[in-house]
Amino acid sequence: MVVQYLTISVLSYLFGAVPFGFLIGKFYGKDIRREGSGNIGATNVTRVIGRNAGRLCFALDFLKGMLPVLGAARWYDDGSGAAMILAGAAAVIGHMFPVYLQFRGGKGVSTAAGVAVALAPSAFLFAGIIWVVVFLVSRYVSLASIVAAICLPLAATALAIWRGGVSPLVVCFFYGIGVAAVWKHRANIRRLRDGTELRFERRKK
Repeated sequence: MVVQYLTISVLSYLFGAVPFGFLIGKFYGKDIRREGSGNIGATNVTRVIGRNAGRLCFALDFLKGMLPVLGAARWYDDGSGAAMILAGAAAVIGHMFPVYLQFRGGKGVSTAAGVAVALAPSAFLFAGIIWVVVFLVSRYVSLASIVAAICLPLAATALAIWRGGVSPLVVCFFYGIGVAAVWKHRANIRRLRDGTELRFERRKK
């Protein structure tokens, strides 16, 4: 069991660490780490390169969270869900601290979303709706991400109590994701407080 868990962790980390935002930037002749916010995530890719590149980055970062979890469920499911959670955690850590970029990565929101949809689709759906509402009202991606990350474990807790469809391990893991998301957005929180955070303006017709 130790060997299987270690293998799942290493492979999921290496896959999660693939810096798709950085690679997309290189394809367009830009070092995404030196432009905009300097982040390698989909939000900065959208700002620096464009919406289509940002959507591609989001999709790829989302998949590198979802696929390791589904792979762990397919190839090593011992009934506890521990392997799936381990795979998801390793993928998110890989995105945040990628070995390929000297451990300086993104905030992990897109990758965590992929993990969440694989572990608890209903909780993810609720958090996703919250993200959309907060973003449409405020136009702040960071604020929407923070609120959604906080709502995700709350939704999972409610589902676990109401229907029992979410395991306690997954609920605890989602609380960890929420704490990590707030910590990774601490600079954004300061800018939101100071009124200097960048927002996405609505496209003019």
